[in-house]
Amino acid sequence: MQGGSSGIGYGLKYQARCISDVKADTDYTSFLTGTLSLKEENEVHLLRLSSGGSELICEGLFSHPNEIWDLASCPFDQRIFSTVFSTGESYGAAIWQIPELYGQLNSPQLERVASLDAHVGKINCVLWWPSGRCDKLISMDEQNIFLWSLDCSKKSAEVLSKDSAGMLHSLSGGAWDPHDVNAVAATGESSVQFWDLRTMKKVNSIERAHVRGVDYNPKREHILITAEDESGIHVWDLRKAKTPVQELPGHTHWTWAVKCNPEYDGLILSAGTDSAVNLWYASTNEKSPKSPVESTRQRVNLLLNSYTDYEDSVYGLAWSSREPWVFASLSYDGRVVIESVKPFLPKL
Repeated sequence: MQGGSSGIGYGLKYQARCISDVKADTDYTSFLTGTLSLKEENEVHLLRLSSGGSELICEGLFSHPNEIWDLASCPFDQRIFSTVFSTGESYGAAIWQIPELYGQLNSPQLERVASLDAHVGKINCVLWWPSGRCDKLISMDEQNIFLWSLDCSKKSAEVLSKDSAGMLHSLSGGAWDPHDVNAVAATGESSVQFWDLRTMKKVNSIERAHVRGVDYNPKREHILITAEDESGIHVWDLRKAKTPVQELPGHTHWTWAVKCNPEYDGLILSAGTDSAVNLWYASTNEKSPKSPVESTRQRVNLLLNSYTDYEDSVYGLAWSSREPWVFASLSYDGRVVIESVKPFLPKL
C-alpha cells in the first residue's frame, strides 16, 4: 500500500496459495482458504468479515488431508467447495462439504462428496459453472479438459466428456466465460486456448508465452484479461484477438494472477511475485484518446493503487461478490489481507 497499511490481516499456520470468495453466502462477506504444507496436517479456513468491517473472524477450521494447490467455492451452495491437492507424489481433486452444524462441533470434519478421479497427470484447477445453479463443472490437468456432472445427493461425479490439448501444450489453468457457458479459456506455456464444451474441441487460441492467470470481464462480453510472467497484463477483445486492446505494465517481477471486479466494469486486481497487489482501471470503451498527450495520461492513470503490505509472493486473489469493493489477497507465507477499494470508486 502507498503510505502505510490499512488492510485487515489474518495469519494461517502454514504456507498457502489459494483463496476463494464464498459467493453463495449472501449474509456475510466470507472467504475460503487452504494451506500448502507437505509434512503437516493441512487446513481449510472459513473466514468472515465482521459486520463493522474491522475484523476478520475464523468461522470454521477444518482438516484437509493433503497440500492444497487450488480451491474454489461452489457458487450456489456455501457449504460446498472443490480442492486440487498433492500428496507429494501424485495429484487429486475432490468436492467437499462443510458439516451443517460445524459451529457446534469440537473438531468438525469435512465430508468428501465426490472425487474427480479420471485424471492421470498433474491436475491444475477445478472450475464451477459460472452463473446460476447447475451440476456441471470442469477440471483440467496438464494435457486434458474434463466436463463433469456432479450429484451431491448421490455423492458422485460422472465424466460427461473430455479431450486432450495435445502433447505440445501443457495446460496450467483457466476460466469459464460467464457470458457463454459453452466457452472456456485454458492457459498454457505458449498460448491461451479457447474450447467449445458442446464439441469439446479447441476453436481458437491466442499465442502468448507464459500466461499465469486469466479472467473474463463479467460486465462486458468478449473481454478477457491475461497475466503474463514478464510482459505484464493484457486486455483482449476476443472478436479481434490478434493484438491486445490494452496493455498494463503489471509487476516488477512475474505477474501471477488477475481478477476482474464482479460489479465495477474495468476494475482489475493483479498479484505478483514482487510481493504486491495492484489495483487497475482499464476501460474497454471503444473511444480512442484524442491526442498522444491524453493517451500518455491515460496509461499513467491506469494504476489506481499498489498494496505492498506483504513479505512474500502473492498468489491468491478474490473479490467479494457480496461487497464488490472488498477483496482478499493471500501471500505464500500464509498471510490473508482484506482491503477496501471504496476510496478509488469515485475516480472511475
